[in-house]
Amino acid sequence: MLEIIAFNNKYISLGVGFYEKISPVLVAKPGLIKFNEGLAESLGLSTADLMPTEIAEIFSGNRLPEGAEPLAMAYAGHQFGSFNPQLGDGRAILLGEFVSPEGKGFNLQLKGSGRTLYSRGGDGRAALGPVLREYLVSEAMEKLNVPTTRALAAVTTGEDVARERLLPGGIIARIASSFIRVGSFEYFSAKGDAESVRKLADYVIECNYPQTRDTDNPYVALLQSIVERQAALIAQWMQLGFIHGVMNTDNMSVAGETIDYGPCAFMDSYDHNQVFSSIDRNGRYAYSNQPSIGLWNLSRLAETLLPLMHEDSDAAIAIAQNILESFVESYQENWLSGMQAKFGLIASSDKIKQHEDKSLIEELFNIMADNNADFTLTFYFLSRLSATQSSKHETEIRQLFGNSELFDEWLIKWRQRLAVQVQSDEQRQTSMQSINPVYIPRNHQIEAAIRAAEDNHDFSVFHALHEVLQNPYEEQECKESYMRPPEPNEVVRQTFCGT
Repeated sequence: MLEIIAFNNKYISLGVGFYEKISPVLVAKPGLIKFNEGLAESLGLSTADLMPTEIAEIFSGNRLPEGAEPLAMAYAGHQFGSFNPQLGDGRAILLGEFVSPEGKGFNLQLKGSGRTLYSRGGDGRAALGPVLREYLVSEAMEKLNVPTTRALAAVTTGEDVARERLLPGGIIARIASSFIRVGSFEYFSAKGDAESVRKLADYVIECNYPQTRDTDNPYVALLQSIVERQAALIAQWMQLGFIHGVMNTDNMSVAGETIDYGPCAFMDSYDHNQVFSSIDRNGRYAYSNQPSIGLWNLSRLAETLLPLMHEDSDAAIAIAQNILESFVESYQENWLSGMQAKFGLIASSDKIKQHEDKSLIEELFNIMADNNADFTLTFYFLSRLSATQSSKHETEIRQLFGNSELFDEWLIKWRQRLAVQVQSDEQRQTSMQSINPVYIPRNHQIEAAIRAAEDNHDFSVFHALHEVLQNPYEEQECKESYMRPPEPNEVVRQTFCGT
């Protein structure tokens, strides 16, 4: 075995009911696509002297690093509102846990590493396309300052997987501060196993919410903390036009990180009810529904924690309801403050002014929806406008709107709002451009990278796109094509899960 990391495994001590011990299934011919050297270095991984073939062997699961104790985690989940009492890691294996040089705890997992007890008839493998999508989008989210799992490595397996057709296989090695989900708590709660719920909650407190440990009731504080993190996370998704795609309770991390990049997507043309996922036929997880679904999922988590929050069930329910009600206020505060910054508006504590800002913000979204205006470009071009005079940039943004008259009327109101701020144009523009990206992982560009890799074993498109996304807030020379929305024949209307 090769020592690349000092594992400090704690989850395995919870007991066999929490997982299945299992090693990754060997693959025929692992090949390295991408290794995240910067992330590896920040995590204290000793990989600098390894050859690409050795890195591929490790992160395909063919060669386990010293100290790894591989296992598949057990969990349940509400999938599109229907409860499944046993899901679990059907194609992912946790290699172990470790502490970074900064003292932060992380988990290392391989996704696409073979069948487990929880595969439910599946092959436990991942096709290459979803591996590339997750690598691109998760690392883009990191650069967009959104809490997320991270991509450490992507490898090919030298084997095909059977989906609608045979596709080349891949494995992604990913890092998270936790892979515990709302569904992890549901798994034990559904069994009536209150002691295991307690053990899981204690583990999450120790690893992710140590500040709650010394409160009057750590479990009450835990739920409150998870609610606050999730409210902030979903508000960030909304501010970027990101659609997770499958917000099942088994896809919701209790650590407040974006996890499980399956049929996810960033919007091109703005649509309140945009859906991309091929399996979301009724729009349950549409863009505009994400906040309410977040609350629904947190309500399922709260139900599992009731016995820990108070011995009297009525009192426990009252406590949980108060915490869940705080989600709405927390989300709205995060949404408004984030949108105000996105629009270049300095926030005020005055409730009337907050309401006026909210109305101004929502008015532009409605105009964007009516005109199919590109989400990302609208705000990037807006960030370049002057508060007092016309410029060439007005032509750029006006071209996004088929009916520019409504936008022009809105622009007058926006400038009137900016006029009451004590801030220079340069300060405002700099601030807006620091949070309104030029580049996002657009669906058609991801699809182009996948097609080149799957069809021609050409990863140059993937690498080029990844490189651009590492600096999303500044225009890059000769990279104009990465800014543009898709042409009509390039539009991606559906994204797909990896199973």
